[in-house]
Amino acid sequence: MILNHINLPVADVGATRDFFVKHFGMVQTLEVGKNFLVMLQDEGGMVLNISHFDKTDNSEVQYHKDFHIGFFVETNADVDSFYTKMIADTPVEDSPKKREGRYGFYVTAPGGIVVEVASLR
Repeated sequence: MILNHINLPVADVGATRDFFVKHFGMVQTLEVGKNFLVMLQDEGGMVLNISHFDKTDNSEVQYHKDFHIGFFVETNADVDSFYTKMIADTPVEDSPKKREGRYGFYVTAPGGIVVEVASLR
């Protein structure tokens, strides 16, 4: 069995898509309607759906405080490089640091999705 995709509901599908395309190199493979659904894919084949199915509710989804998605990079230098690029135009909560056996930082994507960028080295 293989995980097929993850769906993340948000109020603004385009803004969230643009964040993952710009900062994580994801490629849009499908778009359905305006602000309804986009499918993104990374170079490893992971699919991330960004959706806004409930047109009657334009409020942001409230994710649990511990919910996040994570991306691993090869080295601590790669983490630092991601951080430097992201702080130019994205509010980043904290700077890279060693924690829980890895080195990384967290950023909040449009839609309130917390994203971790980390290395295990």
